[in-house]
Amino acid sequence: MTHEHLTKDQFFERLGAIGDEMIAAYGKDFAMGALVLAARFIAERKPDGDKAQSVIYTGETRL
Repeated sequence: MTHEHLTKDQFFERLGAIGDEMIAAYGKDFAMGALVLAARFIAERKPDGDKAQSVIYTGETRL
């Protein structure tokens, strides 16, 4: 296994741990919704300089 694969595996382990924490705290539906929103944020993210709004809403502003 190359260093690149180990790094990806570590990210998946972290995602799994975050998912487990969200499920324990708020339930399966919340965890799935949060991860889907995160995926949408990544998919819609524009290169620097583009002023497109984020899907992440934090009260008055979007990140």
